Amino acid sequence: MNEKILRPKSNGWMMLFLLIFAAVGALALIICGPVFFATEETFELPGVLMLVAGVIIFIVSMVCIGGFKILKPQEALVLTLFGKYIGTLKGEGFYWVNPFVSAVNPAASTKLNQSGDVSSKSGLEALNIKVGSGTQPISVGVDKRISLKIMTLNNNRQKINDCLGNPVEIGIAVMWKVVDTAKAVFNVDNYKEYLSLQCDSALRNIVRIYPYDVAPDVDTTGDGVADEGSLRGSSEVVAERIKDEIQGRVNEAGIEIVEARITYLAYAPEIAAVMLQRQQASAIVDARKMIVDGAVGMVEMALERLSEQKVVDLDEERKAAMVSNLLVVLCGNRDAQPVVNSGSLY
Repeated sequence: MNEKILRPKSNGWMMLFLLIFAAVGALALIICGPVFFATEETFELPGVLMLVAGVIIFIVSMVCIGGFKILKPQEALVLTLFGKYIGTLKGEGFYWVNPFVSAVNPAASTKLNQSGDVSSKSGLEALNIKVGSGTQPISVGVDKRISLKIMTLNNNRQKINDCLGNPVEIGIAVMWKVVDTAKAVFNVDNYKEYLSLQCDSALRNIVRIYPYDVAPDVDTTGDGVADEGSLRGSSEVVAERIKDEIQGRVNEAGIEIVEARITYLAYAPEIAAVMLQRQQASAIVDARKMIVDGAVGMVEMALERLSEQKVVDLDEERKAAMVSNLLVVLCGNRDAQPVVNSGSLY
């Protein structure tokens, strides 16, 4: 199903003035015709014809009023005539079309957690009628216009296992717009619900490829070589892959994915505390490793300087004692408490 753009030649204002003129003329025929051609006992044939013509013209003008359509910028109407798709009306303005056409938008009453879906409680859009002992809302006068603006979809956060099996909670924001109204209306049952479902499915498929944090021996690109990709460190790359995944699924629905962004990322509550301890332990190990490397280098430098400048001659036993003392001082968590020896060690 390909989109056909309607370009109606009839101007809405011109048709409005024409219908008002026709309605006024019809009322004049209905009122004045029988009076001018009436006798004392019966109506004349011309008067009857004028009356019938006036009634027909008035009814036709009232029916034609239903053909007026108003569109604001970035809005469209998908029109069908007796079930056949005849085209899409685009562009802001005041139009008149065939009054027997009907606008189609299966997603008109669908409200998602996204921009553009604002519930209205006006009397024209929702009525409460009494059914049995309770009330039941019935939607009437639903706006069938399709928005062509860029909208943002924020689906609920999902709990997904990453490639290492760790459960993580993740949420995304997807910016999208309708680019083909015919596909959006006729190729899928409800393009808003279809988009929401495909976003959840694509997010789940992509997140399963990546670990939450950098992990060894993990291939996230599919080239057979381990890399450093992760959900936390490669959020831009992950978001781009999610966007491409969603776009491939919604092409048939006439939807274009403008952008996808990760809005929330965290470990699931049941393992968050354990993972925090793991991160803290990893940080402590890395810090200790750096301290030990620095301490060994300092001890080595001290021994070399003492030997080069011949400050003191140390045998192997005294070097071992000096190394032990320096490492204890440099690697300890607390400040050293020196002990001054006033006598000889031997």
